[in-house]
Amino acid sequence: MAGRQPESTAAVSRGNRWPTTITSLAVGAVFFALWFWLLPRWLGFSVDMARWRWLAAAPSVLGFAVALRCVWDFGWTGRGTPAPVAPPKRLVVVGFYRYVRNPMYVGFAAGWIGLWIVFGHFNPIAIFAAAAVALGVHLFVVFYEEPTLRRKFGVEYEEYCRNVWRWWPRVRGWGGPQ
Repeated sequence: MAGRQPESTAAVSRGNRWPTTITSLAVGAVFFALWFWLLPRWLGFSVDMARWRWLAAAPSVLGFAVALRCVWDFGWTGRGTPAPVAPPKRLVVVGFYRYVRNPMYVGFAAGWIGLWIVFGHFNPIAIFAAAAVALGVHLFVVFYEEPTLRRKFGVEYEEYCRNVWRWWPRVRGWGGPQ
């Protein structure tokens, strides 16, 4: 039985995940709340009851569900939060992270694009602002997140990067280190 934890140690390990997972979900909930409270006004959201617009609700809900699942994975698997002040202690390569390296951002983008279609209207300033935010997120990922993860997780993260793309999802999930 080499390499296997005693049941009491495994149970304690699983039990210790709950406070971190709950903290991660709380951080995620605050993040969601701030986005929903602050952004709709400056993005030009207004209610337009055109029926075709409501078709965008499905990808919006799915996108936000992906982001929420990623917040869960940060807490449960990574034993941390999405916030840089309390990052995961373990590299998270489960769930949607098997398909794309940044599923939380991709999920948020899908969610917000869907909401914009449902409630939005054409506003060049808002489109420019959204493009600037997308560029800012990309630069944050490339110049802060990825170097930080390389330093923290080393070879494990390098292999992950070689097998899973930053923004474009794989058709089949990566099976992890071989």
